[in-house]
Amino acid sequence: MAEPLLEIRNLNTGFVTENGIVKALDGVSIRIDKGQVVCLVGESGSGKSVTSMNVMRLSDYDGGIVLEGEILFDGRDLLKLSQEEMRKIRGNRIAMIFQEPMNALNPVFTVGDQIAEALYLHKGISKEEAGKEAVKMLRMVGIPEPEIRAKQFPHELSGGMCQRVVIAMALICRPELVIADEPTTALDVTVQAQILDLLRNLKEEFNTSILLITHDMGVAAEMADRIAVMYAGTIVEEGTVEQMFTQPLHPYTVGLLNSIPGLEGARGTELYTIKGSIPSLANLPKGCRFHPRCPFATDRCRSEEPPLRDVGDGRRSACWYAEEVAEKAKTVMTTAGEGE
Repeated sequence: MAEPLLEIRNLNTGFVTENGIVKALDGVSIRIDKGQVVCLVGESGSGKSVTSMNVMRLSDYDGGIVLEGEILFDGRDLLKLSQEEMRKIRGNRIAMIFQEPMNALNPVFTVGDQIAEALYLHKGISKEEAGKEAVKMLRMVGIPEPEIRAKQFPHELSGGMCQRVVIAMALICRPELVIADEPTTALDVTVQAQILDLLRNLKEEFNTSILLITHDMGVAAEMADRIAVMYAGTIVEEGTVEQMFTQPLHPYTVGLLNSIPGLEGARGTELYTIKGSIPSLANLPKGCRFHPRCPFATDRCRSEEPPLRDVGDGRRSACWYAEEVAEKAKTVMTTAGEGE
């Protein structure tokens, strides 16, 4: 098997607060091969964005600390690099598409200058040449009249255009890995589809690896080669798209799938929802951290935390009853969908 481009191994992180260290990630392990799209899926607060910020080493600036683990990029542990060394990697070999494009863009600089900045910082070319490349990239990401748009400021563009600008900024240096954190949030359905098509086409053209963070299983189905499901700071299931959609092996994954509008299994007029909410990482329940919301938790689930284990065919699940989940889920979810 070829060496992965990015491999996160047993990553445990936290944040320093007035009350001590609050755990953020617990034993997270993810592998991304070259040219592969891996989707990190879960509800808000599950730890997806924290994972991405740790890969970029941006959590260092926000009170984040690494307690244990490795983040290997092309065989090199990013956690052992200085911030000066990381600045040479960020935007150059690893780029990030942030969730809110207007927050990622500087309002006092033109979008052309912001796109070009990475080129003349990392590649050493002149500002004039970098400006020309920025226009080409704007055209590549589907912005009309790129020569005019390059001279405009972020507030003069629509939300969809700003997201394309952020994507152009991420791709200008042809990075090997792009981290896309909810890239279609707050965009209308038509623009969402265009942005996903754009990411897919650019991935094919440049053979770029993508870590796509989303709460939408529909987006994951459309984009991913593999899906990792995250809950309360840890990975609870991982597998290919086909495996996850045809035979999920964790109750949380089943709940996410049944929450998709129109998906077979979500019956009745009311959309299925997962009861309750993600627990505070400062006060996790004993045993399986999903058991308070699980429709078929047992005494063992309430007392023993299941490890993330291999269950065959390249799959992993953190459920004591992974092999039985698919059959149990048919009954439980059907009953739930018919009304209670």
